[in-house]
Amino acid sequence: MRRITITAASALLVLTTGCGAADMTKQASPFADARGAKTVTLSVQSWVGAQSNVAVAQYILEHKLGYRVDTVQVDEVPAWDALSQGRVDAILEDWGHPDQEKRYVEEKKTIGRAGDLGVTGHIGWFVPTYLVRQHPDITDWKNLNKYASLFRTAESGGKGQLLDGSPSYVTNDKALVSNLKLDYQVVFAGSEAAQITQIKQFAKEKKPFLTYWYAPQWLFKKVPMTEVRLPAYQEGCDADAAKVACGYPRTPLQKYLNTGFAHSGGRAAAFLKKFRWTTEDQDQVSLLIADRKLSPQEAAKTWVESHPSVWKKWLS
Repeated sequence: MRRITITAASALLVLTTGCGAADMTKQASPFADARGAKTVTLSVQSWVGAQSNVAVAQYILEHKLGYRVDTVQVDEVPAWDALSQGRVDAILEDWGHPDQEKRYVEEKKTIGRAGDLGVTGHIGWFVPTYLVRQHPDITDWKNLNKYASLFRTAESGGKGQLLDGSPSYVTNDKALVSNLKLDYQVVFAGSEAAQITQIKQFAKEKKPFLTYWYAPQWLFKKVPMTEVRLPAYQEGCDADAAKVACGYPRTPLQKYLNTGFAHSGGRAAAFLKKFRWTTEDQDQVSLLIADRKLSPQEAAKTWVESHPSVWKKWLS
């Protein structure tokens, strides 16, 4: 699921709100891992919630702590490699990568845990609430095949369409469709932005749709959706990616720091460890960026100015 650039004087802020993030680890910031320098480099993921974290962290680091900040746009798994190598100093929103955590945190010890973000993430399958009013039993996965014809599109090959976002996001959907014997085809929109565009168009026309989606996400405030109940998640039920037949877990989103930066990053490292906010906080900034079309800098400034009691705790 699942899916921002920080600068001061000369660094460039690049914030994408939906395209799948390119792997730019080889174009790492010249400030990353600069021992003794008052600089910070953050990893950027392509979904707007993650961008909101970075936008606010950028604003505070620059305007309250006097740091020069840069970011690098990296996909979820390559971001761990970049963090381990010191190409970036921090990841502010990770949705769970146990293989990378074992390798870099437990074995190599090149990455350290920096605590909860304060937001719990959840991936699931959702249908529009207006469709649930017409077909209340559609929220049980066992009934999805009965309604597959409602979700057919030109891209789904005669089957029901399950709309996914970027192929780079964490998803078990192809395995779930196969293992649950569902008459559906996973169709990738290509990015969060493209997926949002399709969902909003379906909703405008009051058409049925079934989509992979995740919370927290500002779009729920614009397009009410109801989750389809998949087989209950149990610890280890997704251990074999090919055999997954259960839903997704609820994941307390985590922060990670490069070990060297954690030890020598001074007030910046201490601040990022304390950076912790709520789903509501994140959604407020995400709405400003994605719905009201404020720049990430403007959205962060708006939130920071109206929430001093929250962020001042991060600096103490």
